[in-house]
Amino acid sequence: MDIKAVLFDLDGTLLPMDQDAFTKGYFKELAGVLSPLGIEPEALISAVWAGTKAMVKNDGAVSNKEVFWKEFEKLTGQKPERFCEVSDQFYSNEFNRAQRYTGENPLAKEAVRLAGLNGRKVVLATNPLFPYVGQATRLGWIGLKPEDFCLVTSYESDSYCKPNPRYYESICERIGVKPESCLMIGNDEREDMHAAGSIGMNCILAADCMIPCAEQPWNGEKLTFAELVKKLGTI
Repeated sequence: MDIKAVLFDLDGTLLPMDQDAFTKGYFKELAGVLSPLGIEPEALISAVWAGTKAMVKNDGAVSNKEVFWKEFEKLTGQKPERFCEVSDQFYSNEFNRAQRYTGENPLAKEAVRLAGLNGRKVVLATNPLFPYVGQATRLGWIGLKPEDFCLVTSYESDSYCKPNPRYYESICERIGVKPESCLMIGNDEREDMHAAGSIGMNCILAADCMIPCAEQPWNGEKLTFAELVKKLGTI
């Protein structure tokens, strides 16, 4: 493989987790901060879910952030400005309590270092459903920071989400690397492997916290994270 860029998913790949357990715990923390602003916790969580689903369907016309807060306002009747400001503060502070719903990965830093050897670009290709500060906070839980990557996708910077192939195409456009010269590493068979593979990216499935696709199991390369680190040392 003539790889010029390596893309890493975050949740379940660099950062071990059970996605459902993490989401449930994180939403509980978020509701504790935002609901005192005037929305009942259940209604708040419903609005966040609806905003998330709207971002996944985003057609690229506006940023994911705009899509999320428009849907939030439609469902709650609340102007988003105040909630947006408190939300950003949450992702810098209280969000750290959600670390207890994740695991440790002492190999994450080494994987990113090896990926960047020989002038390769390294991208944090985590689904851009979180604000940039939320991506940075989660990276900190595994000893990494946004500066370790040439691009970190977020809801401010992106207008598509996984599993839309346009999400991956937009990354290639921004970093100036063709899909066939990219390696995508992720734990989700549908959102990472099939979506990235559909535009010609090379793909490796991170097996430790794998999310299977029942209707189309991944038949390409699949490695544990420890095996992946060894692999990155050879490309």
